[in-house]
Amino acid sequence: MATAGQTRDHGDPGDAPTIPPPLTEPANPVRPSAAEEARTIAASTNSGTLATLTSDGDPWASFVTYGLLGGAPVLCVSNLAEHGRNLAGDPRASIAIVAPATDSDPLANARITLAGRVEAPAGPERDAAREAHLAAVPAAKYYIDYSDFTLWVLRVSRVRWVGGYGRMDSTSGEAYAAAEPDPVTPRAAGAIAHLNDDHAESLAAMARSLGGYPDTTAATCTGADRYGLDLRVTTDRGVAYTRIGYAAPLASIDELRSAAVELTRRALR
Repeated sequence: MATAGQTRDHGDPGDAPTIPPPLTEPANPVRPSAAEEARTIAASTNSGTLATLTSDGDPWASFVTYGLLGGAPVLCVSNLAEHGRNLAGDPRASIAIVAPATDSDPLANARITLAGRVEAPAGPERDAAREAHLAAVPAAKYYIDYSDFTLWVLRVSRVRWVGGYGRMDSTSGEAYAAAEPDPVTPRAAGAIAHLNDDHAESLAAMARSLGGYPDTTAATCTGADRYGLDLRVTTDRGVAYTRIGYAAPLASIDELRSAAVELTRRALR
């Protein structure tokens, strides 16, 4: 379920500088929930950094690949690897996943941490977990059935999502499992480039009429999802960021063009 705002804190180094506040109330700033954001990031790649505990209780980080079974990461781990031995001795684990880069500043890119306990799936779930891992990591077909490799499913109990500077929230494993990846975000790069290249004035009009910044002089689209567009706004007071929501959530990327046209019509009325 979408939320109109996200819980903020200042736990990340280099939080965004003070930005000019909106002069009017944004018309519809609805955005994905932290659980939806996390599911989208988890589905956007197949690798992350796994954190386990050694037999001495020390933290150990290692690079791993994964598939997804209903949002739960499925790992295929060598029993000879240090993290494999760690998981066998202590099931507590977390995995940090970074979304594909959209900014040259690493801290401006979205990422998540999924924490919980691993379990070795059995019966039909093991078959499903095996297929989920192979679907995401085709090269695993060369070793997934070896006796010295183990399939683990991370049962997620806690989620931390960071959307970049100043955007972050936590959510539960239950909310994460119930959410769905965004159908628009992973395929929106071309549409965002088109909006910025060919419809810059429409974006500025959206920011002025719908985004709370009537003093906008220029705007660029920085993101799109099932609920709306993220805009970077330039004003005489400085650079700001705002959110423009569609009239209704989108079911697929194919609906994005008509939704953007509808926003332009509303902005120019």
